[in-house]
Amino acid sequence: MKKVSLIFGTRPEAIKLCPLALELQRHPQFQTQVCVTGQHREMLDQVLRVFRVKPDIDLNLMRPDQTLAELTARAITAIDRYLAEHQPDVVIVQGDTTTSFCGALAAFYRRIEVAHVEAGLRTGNKLSPFPEEINRVMTSRIADRHFAPTEWAKKNLLKEGVAQDRVFVTGNTVIDALHIAVEVIRRNPPEIPGVPRGLFNGDRRPMVLITGHRRENFGPGFRSLCEAISDLAERFRHTAFVYPVHLNPNVRKPVFDVLSGRPNVHLIEPLSYPSFVALMNRSTLVLTDSGGVQEEAPGLGKPVLVMRDTTERPEAVEAGTVALTGTHRETIVRSVTMLLSDRRAYETMSRAVHPYGDGKACQRIVAILAN
Repeated sequence: MKKVSLIFGTRPEAIKLCPLALELQRHPQFQTQVCVTGQHREMLDQVLRVFRVKPDIDLNLMRPDQTLAELTARAITAIDRYLAEHQPDVVIVQGDTTTSFCGALAAFYRRIEVAHVEAGLRTGNKLSPFPEEINRVMTSRIADRHFAPTEWAKKNLLKEGVAQDRVFVTGNTVIDALHIAVEVIRRNPPEIPGVPRGLFNGDRRPMVLITGHRRENFGPGFRSLCEAISDLAERFRHTAFVYPVHLNPNVRKPVFDVLSGRPNVHLIEPLSYPSFVALMNRSTLVLTDSGGVQEEAPGLGKPVLVMRDTTERPEAVEAGTVALTGTHRETIVRSVTMLLSDRRAYETMSRAVHPYGDGKACQRIVAILAN
C-alpha cells in the first residue's frame, strides 16, 4: 500500500481536503494519514466534525499573536519531525497557506513526493493576496504533481516551466465539499444565532452575505469597506446584511466600530461550514474578500463581489459570476446597488456558467495517484 499523508491547518484547506481524505480512505491501494497543524484551531475543528474526519496527528501549532515568521519556523520543524517518524510516500498539500508551503518544503527536505491540490492559481502580484501568492508560487516550485482546478491554472504552470505530464486538470475539490454540505443542511437545517429566524422561514427580503479577513486589507482598506456596508445598509433598509466576523482583532475592531447598532446589519460569530453554506444558499449576493467563496457561491447561483483589486481566480470573472470592487467605498456601493436594483444585471451574474467543475475532483485525483 502507498502511504499518503494530507497535511493542512486552516478552515479552507480542511474544506477542500476532507472530501479527498474520505475518497482516499475508501481506496484499497492507500494507507491514508491526516496531519493537521491547527493553524485555524476552532474553525478547523468545526470542519473536521462536519466531514467526520479524525486527524491521526495534531501538531497544534497556534500561539497567540505569533508572527508569520514564527509560525513558519515552528511549522517546518514540527512537520519535519512528523515526516521523519511516519515516512509517507506522498505528501498532499492544498492551496496557498503557510501550512501548504511548510508541508511542501519539509517533505522536499525529506525527499518525499509532494502533490499540490488547487495548483496554478496566480495574480502575478506577490503582495496580493499576501502572503498567499508567494506561498502558492513556492509550493509549485517544490511539487511533483500539480492538480490544477482549471485549464487557466494549468496554463500558468506550463508557462512557469512545469512539465506537462505533471499537471492534471481535475476541477476544484471545493465543489465536492459543497455537494456534501448541501446534503448535510438538507437533512439538518442549522439554526444560526444572531440571524433573524424569519430569513429561513418565509421572510424573502434580500440578504447580502459579507465576509472579510484579508491581511492586505487591514487598516484603511478595511475601514473603507465597512463604511461602504454602512452606506448600503442606510440605502437599503429592507435588506438584511449578515456578516460573520472573523476573530482577528484587525477585523473585529473596524467592523464593530462602524457597523454596530444598525438594525438591518447582523454581526455574528464565525460559522460552521454547514451554517455558512446555508447562509450562502439563502443569500441574494455575496460580498467578500475570500478566495474560496469566489468558487463556492457561484456554484449555488449567487453573484459574488470581491473586495480586492486582484484575484487568483480570474476564470470566474471571465465567466461573469464574479466582479472585483477593491475596497473602494464608492465602487462597492455602486456595485451592490446595481445588483439589488437591476434585475437584468443580477440575472446575468447569477446564471453565468460556473467554471470550477462537477464535484468529482477527488475521484480524479485519487485515480491519478493510484496510477
